[in-house]
Amino acid sequence: MTQAEIKLCSLLLQEHFGEIVEKIGTYLIRTGTQPLRMIVSDTGLSLDQVKKALCVLIQHNLVTYQLQKRGFVEYEAQCKRVLRILRYPRYIYTAKTLYNDTGELIVEELLLNGKMTMSAVVRKVADRLTETMEDGKTMDYADVSNTFVRLADTHFVQRCPLVPEAAETPEVPPPPAPTLVVNEKDMYAVPKLNLIGKGKRRRSCDEEENREHKAKKQKQDGEGAEPPPDDGIYWQVNIDRFHQHFRDQGIVSAVANRMDQTSSEIVRTMLRMSEVTTSSSAPYTQPLSSNEIFRSLPAGYNIVKQVLDQYLTLLADDPLEFVGKSGDSGGGMYIVNLHKALASLATATLESIVEERFGSRCARIFRLLLRKKHLEQKQVEDFAMIPAKEAKDMLYKMLSENFVSLQEIPKTPDHAPSRTFYLYTVNILSSARMLLHRCYKSVANLIERRQYETKENKRLLEKSQRVEAILASMQATGAEDVQLQEIEEMITAPERQQLENLKRNVNKIDASENQVDETIFVLESFIESTLKKP
Repeated sequence: MTQAEIKLCSLLLQEHFGEIVEKIGTYLIRTGTQPLRMIVSDTGLSLDQVKKALCVLIQHNLVTYQLQKRGFVEYEAQCKRVLRILRYPRYIYTAKTLYNDTGELIVEELLLNGKMTMSAVVRKVADRLTETMEDGKTMDYADVSNTFVRLADTHFVQRCPLVPEAAETPEVPPPPAPTLVVNEKDMYAVPKLNLIGKGKRRRSCDEEENREHKAKKQKQDGEGAEPPPDDGIYWQVNIDRFHQHFRDQGIVSAVANRMDQTSSEIVRTMLRMSEVTTSSSAPYTQPLSSNEIFRSLPAGYNIVKQVLDQYLTLLADDPLEFVGKSGDSGGGMYIVNLHKALASLATATLESIVEERFGSRCARIFRLLLRKKHLEQKQVEDFAMIPAKEAKDMLYKMLSENFVSLQEIPKTPDHAPSRTFYLYTVNILSSARMLLHRCYKSVANLIERRQYETKENKRLLEKSQRVEAILASMQATGAEDVQLQEIEEMITAPERQQLENLKRNVNKIDASENQVDETIFVLESFIESTLKKP
């Protein structure tokens, strides 16, 4: 765990959950597994505050607990899971593109609340969608339920681990902490709910109070009534499935850039056919016959079987080896080599960063080393056709930044420089790790910059919000245009200009965060794939 990762985790926890949760989360990340007693004494917070903060972190899957043999419970922070908070906007946007506004709000609610029952999600999303609709229109619970079922069928949402049902006996006391179990068979099984109703709009203050009194009365009356049918079945967002989707999108766009749109559509079809059957950490997809691929192609692609076979042969013969041939039955069996695809994406990222930082001639040397593996300085000068002085300068610059490494091969045991070969090489894995560390630092800097910008203009932002609230209330009561104009003029022209600059700067910072996160995703996926490779 590097200092950059700890700092970024701390900033993310503070931004989303506040200071108390951030203090406990950062303490657990720094110290590792700790019991409740140690957390209370070392953080200096009250027992009640620590318990509530741990509840929040466990609810959002940021902390796990384990019952030790001696009977006490230990808590452990999941640093990688905390860093995923950075990717929440991308998960929500992906759900929107795949399943429209309903899917977007379902994923957003699950991410905001950590874990929720299906009935609670459906009601909340239906109410939020009804709010945005025209007067007289409402969102039906059944439509939201159907989208939820589709998300579960494609594994974008999954059930949370449950406490196993055990017969309670007075002789055996309950354990200090429940042991959660995951039933693989029911992980994506949606409970049969008969949710009938429509989304509700927010009422005015008086109606809201009356509704609250009625709700309290109904709750008191219905305390003895039976709970909802899905009580105890909680759902969460399946982050690995979203990562699988991002990876597939990256592979498809890489094939489209290298070859053409038809090739990318064939690879997309292969990935779509095996997305549920292949685990997210597998080095390659399940073998698929060309006949199966031909039957599964989208309706708009009117290519004959012979042309498809030619495309598959071209993809299999490509030096990048995104697609491989694994057999000849069924017209030829083909797989998508996920590990090699991720390695190519990571290499392309490294090449582009070297080009941006050091220029096109350094990028030429870098690509040469990637292709030839090991080269002496003289060979680099000759192959890259760059003068000796410039080549030496470029190599040392990349060596000092850890983009290339130097390997010594002595001819004699005494390691005398005159009798030693010095070979330059690129270790993609160590370069990817170094860049990943820099990306974490960049994101932490961006978050700190955004916080500084908003803090500097805090008074102006509060004034702007007050003016907007007054305008909204006056428009609701039917105020005249002259009165509205007077309220708008409370913010002067220089203040308006300052607000515009702030908005533009914050939008730039947000866009930069998302772009850096895309690089982080490619590098993380490659490192994980390399470490898991047998």
